[in-house]
Amino acid sequence: MSRKVAQTALRKKVVFVDKVLTKTYGEKSARAGEDPVDTLVETILSQNTTDVNSHRSFQALKNEYGDWHELLGEDHAVVSKIIRSGGLPDIKARRILDALEFINRERGRIELDFLRDMSPSEADCWLAQMKGVGPKTRSIVLLFSLGMPAFPVDTHIHRVTGRLGLIGPKVSREKAQEELGALVPKSEYYNFHINLIEHGRAVCRARRPVCEACVVTGACDHFSTARKGHS
Repeated sequence: MSRKVAQTALRKKVVFVDKVLTKTYGEKSARAGEDPVDTLVETILSQNTTDVNSHRSFQALKNEYGDWHELLGEDHAVVSKIIRSGGLPDIKARRILDALEFINRERGRIELDFLRDMSPSEADCWLAQMKGVGPKTRSIVLLFSLGMPAFPVDTHIHRVTGRLGLIGPKVSREKAQEELGALVPKSEYYNFHINLIEHGRAVCRARRPVCEACVVTGACDHFSTARKGHS
């Protein structure tokens, strides 16, 4: 099968899975107006932990500091104690402080709304200058705060799309983000992203996927292989 034919088949599979998941979990519409700096900080806090823990850390930080500018020059050890419930507090504290200091140094204040006037690729390149702000974090800021086309790949999306066969078994998250971004229609980035995560949490779990309750087994390579193995 040629690469072009294979890509066409994968795009058709994406459309099918997207429609079925939308019917199952509902149509998701992007929320506008999220502050991009808030999103950046909360996404850094979300790394390698649960949403509950990361949000608790984010709220603790917001409760302690009324404005992000108050964090400038702060001791990372102080910030680390405040966000400890989110895990990896030392690393995350340094990344947050580095990011805020970089933004302030470049812009004269801590704000990222100017990115709205850039193209998605320009905004992504600007964010990439910050240490510890990787592709997933940048994509979340672009998609959730700036309304720009980006397809973040978290652990759930990486797992589910791998089982479906939309990405190869050895494809990294960063590479998956690139490949899925080319397969998924831009108009469906937000909807497909959210519904894949919901499906990964509810059904296509890491340790024990509930295949008998899955609505997309007809398009799933993992299910097809497992069924053949039991036949």
